[in-house]
Amino acid sequence: MSPRVEVLPLDGPAFAALAAGDLATATAASPVPLPPGFTHPAWSEVWRMRAEQVAADPAAAAWVTGVVWDADRRLAVGRAGFHGPPDGRGMVEIGYAVLPEHRRRGYARAALAALLARARAEPAVSVVRLSIAPSNTASQAVARPFGFVVVGEQVDPVDGVEVVSELPV
Repeated sequence: MSPRVEVLPLDGPAFAALAAGDLATATAASPVPLPPGFTHPAWSEVWRMRAEQVAADPAAAAWVTGVVWDADRRLAVGRAGFHGPPDGRGMVEIGYAVLPEHRRRGYARAALAALLARARAEPAVSVVRLSIAPSNTASQAVARPFGFVVVGEQVDPVDGVEVVSELPV
């Protein structure tokens, strides 16, 4: 049975605090308590990018990375969201990560399902994209049941080579 999750939005102050590694300030700005893993250095680049993105376009906060919240356990277990609002062709790209201590419990799949449901409910969205490193077999396994189709490859400046897959919604 999959856990029941919500993806709760964060705002500019929360992103800025997370990018600075300030858990107390980030939690004060967050809709839910955040665990220490949210300020792990491996996540700081994502928070920095989102802080800059939302500072430039405050409306983007409704689309970008939020907290994966296990509503039953009342626990923040990861982060997930779109890379931004829909582009000119109606495409949104999804990103997600689950804290190590909560992996292999269905959270990534539940977050991906929640984001796909949101994308399907948004008239401006026509296609959803995932970009996954070929070596990331766990994320590939999460995405496989949803029917994404490989459309190419790209080189991400942070993550290296990624396989790009899309799903019409």
